[in-house]
Amino acid sequence: MNLKYPGGVWPVMLTPFTRAGEVDTEGLTALVDWYIHMGAKGLFAACQSSEIYYLTLEERRLITRTTVKAARGRVPVIASGHTSDTVSGSVRELSAMAEEGADAVIVISNHFCRSGEGDEIWLENCEKVLSQLDPAIDMGIYECPHPYKRLLTPRVLKYLADTGRFYFMKDTCCDADEIRRRLDILKGTSFGLYNANSATLLETLRAGAAGFSGVMANMHPELYVWLTEHPFHENAPMVQSAISVGALMERQVYPVCAKYHLSAIEKLPITTFCRTRDERELNATARKEVHALNDLMNDVYRRYCVD
Repeated sequence: MNLKYPGGVWPVMLTPFTRAGEVDTEGLTALVDWYIHMGAKGLFAACQSSEIYYLTLEERRLITRTTVKAARGRVPVIASGHTSDTVSGSVRELSAMAEEGADAVIVISNHFCRSGEGDEIWLENCEKVLSQLDPAIDMGIYECPHPYKRLLTPRVLKYLADTGRFYFMKDTCCDADEIRRRLDILKGTSFGLYNANSATLLETLRAGAAGFSGVMANMHPELYVWLTEHPFHENAPMVQSAISVGALMERQVYPVCAKYHLSAIEKLPITTFCRTRDERELNATARKEVHALNDLMNDVYRRYCVD
Protein backbone atom coordinates (compact mmCIF):
# COMPACT_ATOMS: atom_id res chain seq x y z
CA MET A 1 0.00 0.00 0.00
CA ASN A 2 1.53 3.30 -1.10
CA LEU A 3 -0.57 5.93 0.65
CA LYS A 4 0.04 9.66 0.75
CA TYR A 5 -2.61 10.01 3.46
CA PRO A 6 -2.50 7.76 6.54
CA GLY A 7 -4.65 4.66 6.80
CA GLY A 8 -6.99 4.22 9.74
CA VAL A 9 -10.19 5.93 10.85
CA TRP A 10 -11.38 9.12 9.16
CA PRO A 11 -14.68 10.26 10.74
CA VAL A 12 -17.29 11.84 8.49
CA MET A 13 -17.73 14.91 10.60
CA LEU A 14 -20.92 16.28 12.09
CA THR A 15 -21.78 19.98 12.16
CA PRO A 16 -22.75 21.22 15.63
CA PHE A 17 -25.43 23.91 15.60
CA THR A 18 -26.51 26.40 18.23
CA ARG A 19 -30.08 26.31 19.51
CA ALA A 20 -30.74 29.16 17.06
CA GLY A 21 -29.66 26.89 14.21
CA GLU A 22 -26.35 28.59 13.43
CA VAL A 23 -23.04 26.77 12.95
CA ASP A 24 -21.46 26.39 16.40
CA THR A 25 -17.72 26.90 15.91
CA GLU A 26 -16.91 26.34 19.59
CA GLY A 27 -18.76 23.03 19.56
CA LEU A 28 -17.03 22.10 16.31
CA THR A 29 -13.62 22.82 17.82
CA ALA A 30 -14.43 20.57 20.79
CA LEU A 31 -15.59 17.86 18.38
CA VAL A 32 -12.32 18.02 16.42
CA ASP A 33 -10.35 17.57 19.64
CA TRP A 34 -12.51 14.57 20.57
CA TYR A 35 -12.03 12.85 17.21
CA ILE A 36 -8.26 13.24 17.45
CA HIS A 37 -8.19 12.15 21.10
CA MET A 38 -10.11 9.01 20.12
CA GLY A 39 -7.48 8.08 17.54
CA ALA A 40 -8.70 9.47 14.21
CA LYS A 41 -5.93 9.55 11.61
CA GLY A 42 -7.68 12.22 9.54
CA LEU A 43 -10.91 14.21 9.38
CA PHE A 44 -13.48 14.40 6.58
CA ALA A 45 -15.19 17.78 6.89
CA ALA A 46 -18.04 19.24 4.82
CA CYS A 47 -19.48 15.84 3.88
CA GLN A 48 -23.05 14.50 3.95
CA SER A 49 -22.89 13.86 7.71
CA SER A 50 -21.98 17.55 8.00
CA GLU A 51 -25.40 18.29 6.43
CA ILE A 52 -23.78 20.10 3.47
CA TYR A 53 -26.95 20.03 1.40
CA TYR A 54 -28.50 22.25 4.08
CA LEU A 55 -25.53 24.61 4.39
CA THR A 56 -24.67 27.67 2.34
CA LEU A 57 -21.29 27.76 0.63
CA GLU A 58 -20.14 30.30 3.22
CA GLU A 59 -21.16 27.89 5.99
CA ARG A 60 -19.31 25.06 4.25
CA ARG A 61 -16.30 27.33 4.10
CA LEU A 62 -16.69 28.13 7.79
CA ILE A 63 -16.79 24.53 8.98
CA THR A 64 -13.78 23.62 6.83
CA ARG A 65 -11.80 26.64 8.02
CA THR A 66 -12.72 25.93 11.65
CA THR A 67 -11.80 22.26 11.35
CA VAL A 68 -8.41 23.03 9.79
CA LYS A 69 -7.67 25.59 12.49
CA ALA A 70 -8.77 23.27 15.31
CA ALA A 71 -6.79 20.32 13.95
CA ARG A 72 -3.59 22.39 14.18
CA GLY A 73 -1.76 20.07 11.84
CA ARG A 74 -2.19 17.07 14.15
CA VAL A 75 -4.04 15.15 11.43
CA PRO A 76 -4.85 15.94 7.79
CA VAL A 77 -8.23 17.45 6.95
CA ILE A 78 -10.10 16.70 3.74
CA ALA A 79 -13.32 18.41 2.71
CA SER A 80 -16.00 18.15 0.04
CA GLY A 81 -18.59 20.90 0.18
CA HIS A 82 -19.56 19.69 -3.30
CA THR A 83 -23.28 20.05 -3.99
CA SER A 84 -23.41 21.58 -7.48
CA ASP A 85 -24.41 19.69 -10.64
CA THR A 86 -22.65 22.16 -12.95
CA VAL A 87 -19.00 22.30 -13.93
CA SER A 88 -18.61 25.94 -12.92
CA GLY A 89 -20.41 25.37 -9.61
CA SER A 90 -18.29 22.31 -8.85
CA VAL A 91 -15.08 24.20 -9.54
CA ARG A 92 -16.21 27.10 -7.34
CA GLU A 93 -17.15 24.85 -4.41
CA LEU A 94 -14.09 22.59 -4.55
CA SER A 95 -11.74 25.55 -4.95
CA ALA A 96 -13.35 27.14 -1.91
CA MET A 97 -12.53 24.12 0.24
CA ALA A 98 -8.91 24.25 -0.91
CA GLU A 99 -8.78 27.97 -0.13
CA GLU A 100 -9.90 27.22 3.43
CA GLY A 101 -6.90 24.95 3.94
CA ALA A 102 -8.19 21.43 3.26
CA ASP A 103 -5.33 19.05 2.50
CA ALA A 104 -7.47 17.40 -0.20
CA VAL A 105 -10.84 18.23 -1.74
CA ILE A 106 -13.41 15.51 -2.31
CA VAL A 107 -15.71 15.37 -5.33
CA ILE A 108 -19.08 13.68 -4.92
CA SER A 109 -19.63 11.04 -7.56
CA ASN A 110 -23.26 11.84 -8.39
CA HIS A 111 -22.71 15.46 -9.45
CA PHE A 112 -21.02 14.84 -12.81
CA CYS A 113 -24.08 13.44 -14.58
CA ARG A 114 -27.71 12.54 -14.04
CA SER A 115 -28.94 9.19 -12.82
CA GLY A 116 -29.05 6.79 -15.74
CA GLU A 117 -26.45 8.60 -17.84
CA GLY A 118 -23.33 6.69 -18.83
CA ASP A 119 -19.65 6.91 -18.05
CA GLU A 120 -18.93 9.01 -21.16
CA ILE A 121 -20.84 12.00 -19.83
CA TRP A 122 -19.44 11.50 -16.32
CA LEU A 123 -15.86 11.37 -17.57
CA GLU A 124 -16.35 14.38 -19.84
CA ASN A 125 -17.62 16.54 -16.97
CA CYS A 126 -15.02 15.24 -14.54
CA GLU A 127 -12.27 16.15 -17.01
CA LYS A 128 -13.70 19.66 -17.37
CA VAL A 129 -13.70 20.14 -13.60
CA LEU A 130 -10.18 18.78 -13.16
CA SER A 131 -8.85 20.98 -15.97
CA GLN A 132 -10.14 24.09 -14.17
CA LEU A 133 -8.87 23.20 -10.72
CA ASP A 134 -5.35 24.04 -9.59
CA PRO A 135 -3.34 20.89 -10.44
CA ALA A 136 -1.54 21.23 -7.10
CA ILE A 137 -4.78 20.44 -5.23
CA ASP A 138 -4.98 16.87 -3.96
CA MET A 139 -8.26 15.16 -4.81
CA GLY A 140 -10.55 12.43 -3.52
CA ILE A 141 -13.98 11.03 -4.31
CA TYR A 142 -17.03 10.04 -2.26
CA GLU A 143 -19.91 7.81 -3.42
CA CYS A 144 -22.47 9.87 -1.52
CA PRO A 145 -25.98 8.35 -1.49
CA HIS A 146 -27.66 11.77 -1.83
CA PRO A 147 -29.24 12.90 -4.12
CA TYR A 148 -28.69 9.47 -5.68
CA LYS A 149 -25.95 6.89 -5.24
CA ARG A 150 -23.59 6.58 -8.18
CA LEU A 151 -21.04 3.81 -7.72
CA LEU A 152 -17.83 4.04 -9.67
CA THR A 153 -17.39 1.60 -12.53
CA PRO A 154 -13.97 -0.03 -13.07
CA ARG A 155 -13.45 2.26 -16.06
CA VAL A 156 -14.05 5.41 -14.03
CA LEU A 157 -11.97 4.22 -11.08
CA LYS A 158 -9.02 3.42 -13.34
CA TYR A 159 -9.32 6.83 -15.01
CA LEU A 160 -9.18 8.56 -11.61
CA ALA A 161 -6.21 6.45 -10.50
CA ASP A 162 -4.36 7.15 -13.75
CA THR A 163 -4.67 10.93 -13.29
CA GLY A 164 -2.30 10.68 -10.32
CA ARG A 165 -4.35 13.38 -8.56
CA PHE A 166 -6.63 11.21 -6.42
CA TYR A 167 -5.61 9.96 -2.98
CA PHE A 168 -8.80 9.21 -1.04
CA MET A 169 -11.93 7.22 -1.89
CA LYS A 170 -14.88 6.94 0.47
CA ASP A 171 -16.35 3.67 -0.77
CA THR A 172 -20.05 3.04 -0.20
CA CYS A 173 -20.63 -0.02 -2.39
CA CYS A 174 -21.11 -2.19 0.75
CA ASP A 175 -19.88 -5.23 -1.17
CA ALA A 176 -16.64 -6.92 -0.07
CA ASP A 177 -16.14 -8.69 -3.39
CA GLU A 178 -16.52 -5.43 -5.31
CA ILE A 179 -14.09 -3.74 -2.95
CA ARG A 180 -11.53 -6.47 -3.67
CA ARG A 181 -11.92 -5.77 -7.38
CA ARG A 182 -11.47 -2.07 -6.74
CA LEU A 183 -8.38 -2.70 -4.65
CA ASP A 184 -6.87 -4.62 -7.57
CA ILE A 185 -7.34 -1.54 -9.77
CA LEU A 186 -5.75 0.73 -7.14
CA LYS A 187 -2.86 -1.60 -6.32
CA GLY A 188 0.50 0.14 -6.39
CA THR A 189 -0.99 3.64 -6.42
CA SER A 190 -1.32 6.29 -3.69
CA PHE A 191 -5.12 6.17 -4.08
CA GLY A 192 -6.43 4.78 -0.78
CA LEU A 193 -9.82 3.12 -0.42
CA TYR A 194 -11.62 3.84 2.86
CA ASN A 195 -14.64 1.65 3.48
CA ALA A 196 -17.77 3.39 4.82
CA ASN A 197 -19.56 0.13 5.59
CA SER A 198 -19.20 -1.41 9.05
CA ALA A 199 -20.38 -4.92 8.15
CA THR A 200 -17.67 -5.51 5.52
CA LEU A 201 -14.86 -3.65 7.26
CA LEU A 202 -12.69 -6.49 8.58
CA GLU A 203 -12.57 -8.54 5.40
CA THR A 204 -11.78 -5.46 3.33
CA LEU A 205 -9.04 -4.35 5.72
CA ARG A 206 -7.50 -7.79 5.35
CA ALA A 207 -7.75 -7.38 1.57
CA GLY A 208 -5.86 -4.09 1.68
CA ALA A 209 -8.38 -1.30 2.30
CA ALA A 210 -6.71 1.74 3.83
CA GLY A 211 -9.23 2.25 6.60
CA PHE A 212 -12.72 3.29 7.66
CA SER A 213 -14.64 6.48 6.89
CA GLY A 214 -18.20 5.93 8.04
CA VAL A 215 -20.86 7.42 10.27
CA MET A 216 -20.28 5.17 13.28
CA ALA A 217 -16.90 6.79 13.89
CA ASN A 218 -19.10 9.53 15.38
CA MET A 219 -20.19 7.22 18.19
CA HIS A 220 -17.68 4.41 18.84
CA PRO A 221 -14.45 5.34 17.06
CA GLU A 222 -12.23 3.47 19.50
CA LEU A 223 -13.48 0.09 18.23
CA TYR A 224 -12.87 1.10 14.62
CA VAL A 225 -9.43 2.47 15.47
CA TRP A 226 -8.50 -0.80 17.16
CA LEU A 227 -9.82 -2.90 14.27
CA THR A 228 -7.99 -0.88 11.61
CA GLU A 229 -4.78 -1.32 13.61
CA HIS A 230 -5.28 -5.04 14.41
CA PRO A 231 -7.14 -6.64 11.47
CA PHE A 232 -5.34 -9.97 11.92
CA HIS A 233 -5.67 -10.16 15.71
CA GLU A 234 -7.46 -13.23 17.05
CA ASN A 235 -10.11 -10.96 18.61
CA ALA A 236 -10.79 -9.06 15.39
CA PRO A 237 -13.77 -11.21 14.31
CA MET A 238 -15.58 -10.57 17.60
CA VAL A 239 -14.96 -6.83 17.34
CA GLN A 240 -16.24 -7.00 13.77
CA SER A 241 -19.43 -8.71 14.94
CA ALA A 242 -19.96 -6.00 17.54
CA ILE A 243 -19.58 -3.11 15.15
CA SER A 244 -21.79 -4.81 12.55
CA VAL A 245 -24.65 -4.94 15.04
CA GLY A 246 -23.84 -1.57 16.56
CA ALA A 247 -24.02 0.11 13.16
CA LEU A 248 -27.77 -0.55 13.10
CA MET A 249 -28.02 2.55 15.31
CA GLU A 250 -27.44 4.61 12.17
CA ARG A 251 -31.07 3.88 11.26
CA GLN A 252 -32.25 5.58 14.45
CA VAL A 253 -32.68 9.24 13.38
CA TYR A 254 -29.08 9.83 12.29
CA PRO A 255 -27.38 12.30 12.76
CA VAL A 256 -29.53 13.20 15.79
CA CYS A 257 -28.60 9.93 17.52
CA ALA A 258 -24.87 10.64 17.05
CA LYS A 259 -25.18 14.18 18.39
CA TYR A 260 -27.13 12.82 21.35
CA HIS A 261 -24.37 10.27 22.03
CA LEU A 262 -21.73 12.99 21.88
CA SER A 263 -23.60 15.40 24.15
CA ALA A 264 -25.18 13.00 26.67
CA ILE A 265 -22.42 10.37 26.92
CA GLU A 266 -19.19 12.01 25.74
CA LYS A 267 -20.23 15.31 27.38
CA LEU A 268 -19.24 17.46 24.42
CA PRO A 269 -20.71 20.99 24.45
CA ILE A 270 -22.99 20.49 21.44
CA THR A 271 -26.73 20.41 20.90
CA THR A 272 -28.75 17.73 19.15
CA PHE A 273 -30.14 20.29 16.69
CA CYS A 274 -29.95 19.19 13.04
CA ARG A 275 -31.15 20.75 9.82
CA THR A 276 -31.76 17.39 8.15
CA ARG A 277 -33.88 15.77 10.88
CA ASP A 278 -36.09 17.00 13.69
CA GLU A 279 -34.30 16.19 16.94
CA ARG A 280 -37.64 15.39 18.54
CA GLU A 281 -37.80 12.23 16.41
CA LEU A 282 -35.23 10.69 18.75
CA ASN A 283 -37.73 9.62 21.39
CA ALA A 284 -37.13 8.37 24.92
CA THR A 285 -36.84 4.74 23.80
CA ALA A 286 -34.28 5.61 21.14
CA ARG A 287 -32.23 7.53 23.70
CA LYS A 288 -32.21 4.48 25.96
CA GLU A 289 -30.97 2.45 23.01
CA VAL A 290 -28.08 4.87 22.50
CA HIS A 291 -27.04 4.41 26.12
CA ALA A 292 -27.49 0.62 26.01
CA LEU A 293 -25.39 0.36 22.84
CA ASN A 294 -22.66 2.45 24.45
CA ASP A 295 -22.57 0.09 27.45
CA LEU A 296 -22.20 -2.90 25.13
CA MET A 297 -19.51 -1.28 22.98
CA ASN A 298 -17.54 -0.30 26.08
CA ASP A 299 -17.71 -3.88 27.32
CA VAL A 300 -16.55 -5.23 23.95
CA TYR A 301 -13.63 -2.82 24.00
CA ARG A 302 -12.59 -3.83 27.53
CA ARG A 303 -12.90 -7.55 26.76
CA TYR A 304 -11.35 -7.73 23.32
CA CYS A 305 -9.30 -4.60 22.60
CA VAL A 306 -7.31 -4.02 25.78
CA ASP A 307 -4.28 -6.24 26.42
